[in-house]
Amino acid sequence: MLLESLRREVLEANREIARRGLAPHTFGNASGIDRMGVDGSGREPLVVIKPSGVDYASLTPADLVVTDLAGKIVEGSLRPSSDLDTHTLLYREFPSIGGIVHTHSEFATSWAQANRPIPCLGTTHADYFHGPVPVTEPLTAEEVAEAYVRSTGAVIVRRFRRDRLDPVAVPGVLVAGHAPFAWGRSPSEAVEHADVLEYIARLAWRSILLQASEAGIPAYVSEYHYLRKHGPKATYGQPENSGSH
Repeated sequence: MLLESLRREVLEANREIARRGLAPHTFGNASGIDRMGVDGSGREPLVVIKPSGVDYASLTPADLVVTDLAGKIVEGSLRPSSDLDTHTLLYREFPSIGGIVHTHSEFATSWAQANRPIPCLGTTHADYFHGPVPVTEPLTAEEVAEAYVRSTGAVIVRRFRRDRLDPVAVPGVLVAGHAPFAWGRSPSEAVEHADVLEYIARLAWRSILLQASEAGIPAYVSEYHYLRKHGPKATYGQPENSGSH
């Protein structure tokens, strides 16, 4: 079986989506990419992704689908996730990422449906996202008709290019009228970022109900908190280990 280790990682990421309540029914999916080849041969990158509509609890490593970056099935008997073209486009355009998670988590999806970015209102947000969580432009009628799933990836990339955002520093996005995507260096880190995104979406919603200013915390505070975890002189956690507070 091709890419057994990555299959196990992606299987666990998909199960974790369900365990954390990030996607009702089978609405979400996770994928991972092997960019260099497990044998170091430098062969073409391959993506492992959840099959479409299969319940998380019944998934096995053999059920996962392996494709190339053009979306062509390399190994697998099931139809890949309907979001495959979004995943492959993001892998092509964001070469620093190694895993992607798409969910329909309640609060993050609410912000996406409201077509509003999530402002950085506190240090919890700043620890993970270097600035607001961006929201894309709505897809046009032409984009939906021509290639809806690929266009979903394209509007994400356009937003990041327009605002000169680093996908490592901003590991997630809200697709207007749709739902969130998150990513990371691995499938497990992508799940972590999807979970954090949902948490800060819930905090922001409640904070605004309590009449918090959407201007958020001072930039010097958010910058300090982001850099203490992610900067070249990070002080958070232990060497080679994220640790805890």
